[in-house]
Amino acid sequence: MIDSILENMAMLQAGGAASMTPTLITFGLVFLIFYFLIIRPQNKKQKETKAMLESLSKGDRVVTIGGIRGIVHTVKDDVIIVRVDGETKLEFNKSAVSTVLDKKKNVGGGKNKEKAEVAAPTETESDSEATDDNK
Repeated sequence: MIDSILENMAMLQAGGAASMTPTLITFGLVFLIFYFLIIRPQNKKQKETKAMLESLSKGDRVVTIGGIRGIVHTVKDDVIIVRVDGETKLEFNKSAVSTVLDKKKNVGGGKNKEKAEVAAPTETESDSEATDDNK
């Protein structure tokens, strides 16, 4: 009986290296899944957030993590001052900005107007397209 136990233990020890290979492959696959589903998207989101905060400028419409909406009045190193209503201004850390709603509009004049016209067809254009479809 003791001989059979010793023989079984010897067989288990000899097969130990071969039985670790599937375990290592499994751990490797789990790591890859975590990397592509969790780590990589999180790093991408952090880069996008950092770029958004660095591109903040006066006149941008923003929403803070507390839900306060306003227009950026002043941008300093790590602080922004947001104009909320009339002359009411609040000071926030840049990291408190959750979303930039609208970037400030250029005062260049004609370029923004032309882009708006191209993006949204006028009623007469959409009406003529509708009549062409009916023919």
